[in-house]
Amino acid sequence: MAKDKCRLMVVDDEPIVCRRLKQVLEKAGYDVDIFGSGSSAIDRLDNMSYDIIMTDLKMEGVDGMKILEAAKIKNPAAKVIMITGFAEMETAREAFRKGVFDFISKPVEIDVIKEVISKAEREIARLKK
Repeated sequence: MAKDKCRLMVVDDEPIVCRRLKQVLEKAGYDVDIFGSGSSAIDRLDNMSYDIIMTDLKMEGVDGMKILEAAKIKNPAAKVIMITGFAEMETAREAFRKGVFDFISKPVEIDVIKEVISKAEREIARLKK
């Protein structure tokens, strides 16, 4: 799958995380949109489709679980990756029931993020065959 066809959404209420991920992922060839709040991300899902959505789990207001639910309604094939500093088992189980693709723990490591995104890309390509 060509990277220029893969659209990524990154949602985190920490602006430095969004900027860092956008910079690294665009350098790797991805088309990346960043959002500092869950509500702005969900608004964007109304008129834009993303292949991969990376979202912080714990945010004020609209959290990562709500983004996961909205993303799966809008595009069931989207791969949602949760970023969390709070690896709670019950939350993880609920997220997997709702269709999360994977979890990445904070502090985020760029190599881990790239590997999980590559895995998501391979899954998207496999499903399109």
